[in-house]
Amino acid sequence: MQDMLDFLRSEGIDDRLIGEIEAFRRAHPVTGDERRIPKPHFLYYGKEIWLKALTALLAGENLLLVGPKATGKNVLAENLSAVFARPQWDVSFYLNTDAASLIGTDTFRGGEVVLREGPITQCAKAGGFGILDEINMAKNESLAVLHATLDFRRIIDVPGYDRISLQPGTRFIATMNYGYAGTRELNEALASRFMVIQMPVISTEDLKKLLLLHGQDILFAPGMQREKDFMQHGKVSVFEHSVGVTLVSLMLAEKFNMKVDTRSLVRGSLLHDYFLYDWHDYHPEVGLHGFTHAKIAMENACRDFDLNEIEKDMIARHMFPLNLKPPKYRESRILCIADKMAAACETFRIPYLAEVIKELREAL
Repeated sequence: MQDMLDFLRSEGIDDRLIGEIEAFRRAHPVTGDERRIPKPHFLYYGKEIWLKALTALLAGENLLLVGPKATGKNVLAENLSAVFARPQWDVSFYLNTDAASLIGTDTFRGGEVVLREGPITQCAKAGGFGILDEINMAKNESLAVLHATLDFRRIIDVPGYDRISLQPGTRFIATMNYGYAGTRELNEALASRFMVIQMPVISTEDLKKLLLLHGQDILFAPGMQREKDFMQHGKVSVFEHSVGVTLVSLMLAEKFNMKVDTRSLVRGSLLHDYFLYDWHDYHPEVGLHGFTHAKIAMENACRDFDLNEIEKDMIARHMFPLNLKPPKYRESRILCIADKMAAACETFRIPYLAEVIKELREAL
């Protein structure tokens, strides 16, 4: 995994700000919860958002990341925990979330009634980062218990127990979507306790960075450039299809917060149709294209690139169930779904990422 501070430098973050992050780490060492410090599989690209988030957290603010699906809210939240080297607690909100599930509830231990600490309390005592996912799914009355935790008081006051003060390194990062089923307007009293960051859709330039980081050798290889001359579905070239499937794979993994090998996901997706011929023409040596091209693509890819086992499996089994062996790895299953989604959109001329793919094709 790339060192997070080096990644920030590559994004153009000023060394002075990085120095403040290093000072924060030294001032708030982690003892006993190191296993909770995340090791991100995805990196968030976007200098402006990084600057806003880092500055706010260093100033002691909590964050509310607002935006539509697949804008990288959870990726950024996890990246921030890693940048500040903080143990992370993930709290997913839903309609029936109540105060007890957040703060804690009574339980018997050693013949006594004690507090079984909830994730908010554990996070507060450890000085961690609490990720409050889809916070506007819960009823506002259930969230009122967080007011004193999130404002200047920075305490948790549970009746019958000692007041708990938040460790100085504790921060909370909430995420929310607007306008989806089950969501609601966030109470103003709660919303005012966060610094709100509107999450933009990832730019073409940042998508290009991500593809080049993991697949530059593939994208500019002679074989991959030949794919621009072969049509795949409708008026979409094999090159455009491969780039589109890669983007859909990344979006699926991010949307469902799946832990994947990002490099393998990008490289296997880019090479999944590396068969290097026009399948609309008759090729008697090939046989039925739908049943044979995955094997041919893997042989070509192994000849031209150094592939790991995940990437080989992705390419060889992406046509399941036409090829009978099911995908072995999570990355392979994601590709299998993304490929069919993209193929359906291209065949029936349903626009998906059309402008982004066009810009990337011209840039690459």
